[in-house]
Amino acid sequence: MRVAGLILSGSTKDNLDKLTLKRTSAAVPVFGKYRAIDFTLSNMVNSGITNVGVFTQYNPRSLMDHLGSGKEWNLDRKRGGLFILQPFISPQSRKMYYEGTADAIFQNLTFLRRSYEDFVLIGSGDHIYNMDFRPLFKYHVKNGADVTLLTKTVEDRINFSQYGQVITDENNKITRIYEKDSEYRSNKIFLGVYFINKAFLMEILYANVPNGKFDLLKDIIIPNLSRMRVFSYEFDGYWKNIKKSVEDYYNTNMDILKEEVRNELFYSPERKIYTKLKDSAPPKINVNAEVSNSFVSDGCIINGVVRNSVLSRDVYIGAGSVIEDCIVLQGSYLEEGSVIRKTIIDKNVRIRSGKKLEGIGNEINVIEKGAVL
Repeated sequence: MRVAGLILSGSTKDNLDKLTLKRTSAAVPVFGKYRAIDFTLSNMVNSGITNVGVFTQYNPRSLMDHLGSGKEWNLDRKRGGLFILQPFISPQSRKMYYEGTADAIFQNLTFLRRSYEDFVLIGSGDHIYNMDFRPLFKYHVKNGADVTLLTKTVEDRINFSQYGQVITDENNKITRIYEKDSEYRSNKIFLGVYFINKAFLMEILYANVPNGKFDLLKDIIIPNLSRMRVFSYEFDGYWKNIKKSVEDYYNTNMDILKEEVRNELFYSPERKIYTKLKDSAPPKINVNAEVSNSFVSDGCIINGVVRNSVLSRDVYIGAGSVIEDCIVLQGSYLEEGSVIRKTIIDKNVRIRSGKKLEGIGNEINVIEKGAVL
């Protein structure tokens, strides 16, 4: 499968409140010891894609620190490997940022020109799923498609105005796409993954980006659907987009407490999810502690009560503390007697003794990285 991978790492247009004040959405921690980008990147590597470019722009330091040389994903290699594609100034362009998905790829066409692959897979770094892309590749070639979009049929309870709604004919050829339309059109949504012929991608970028058309889907694919062969490939597994809201991020993390979600995401022998390793000790749960229905990561020390929660690495829970329905990120320290319910605590937060925090109703508290309360 001669395919190059491109990963979009997020922009300022997310709804994660304090969680993305100091990091891009692709670098937001999930499931205790992972970052969101681990899933798309691991999916590509597990599918045999070994030439991957990651577009960074908004608050990239945390993401770049996490990715490093790419060795955890076996991408520290002489041919191909992991490439960080940041905005830059050149004599040909005075832009200091990417103006959209198409513009980001256009500014880095050198990556595509130098690659030996014939196809390009474009994905988002803030989506959570486990997928083998090889059947998608075969489907794309079999249909003689110019572009194949990954789609999913979903329940009616989601907010369809936040997604692209897809209409297909009897052959799964896409006839209409309603991008973030306020009206309900279809329960088949676009999952942000494009499979596209490299030569065709370069051709449409040259024809459109210099004319001010910077968004690949909205400005290029949708207006030209009748002239392109654009097909839908249905994905029926677990898939979540964490950047739509704090509630979606919270619910996605809590899904790890469900056995069926854990089995699908992490227990496929051929499709492991890789991440940056840390040399932390195993979690320590002391004699008076109580832990139930929770995900506890390496390096945690628990002396209190933890229920229905997800704890990242090196979290300390003091004696007499009660933590319920919470997400506590790396290095946070909760002193004795603190009571925290339905709260997301970012990295390196310190909660003083006896402090009480609780979300009201459906509200979820978010504590900023490094805060002391």
